[in-house]
Amino acid sequence: MATSQLRITIPVQIQDLLISKSDKYGLSMSAYVRNLIINDVKETGIHMFDMSSKTEKIATKALKDHTEGKTHDIENIEDFLESV
Repeated sequence: MATSQLRITIPVQIQDLLISKSDKYGLSMSAYVRNLIINDVKETGIHMFDMSSKTEKIATKALKDHTEGKTHDIENIEDFLESV
């Protein structure tokens, strides 16, 4: 699964609490917070899955096309569908 970095600003008191809790479990604060977030997402019932290689290729090409200016905005979907 691809990952991204997250930077947050929290009060020092909360940071101290997180350090204490993470030390209790033998984790870095980052690992502890990451696990809190993952467990929270699991509780919401949102499932995350890796893309199939076919879907990943299609998405990568679409992103490349967009970056290269090969795409355009659709202002009105009804007008667009009529023109297809």
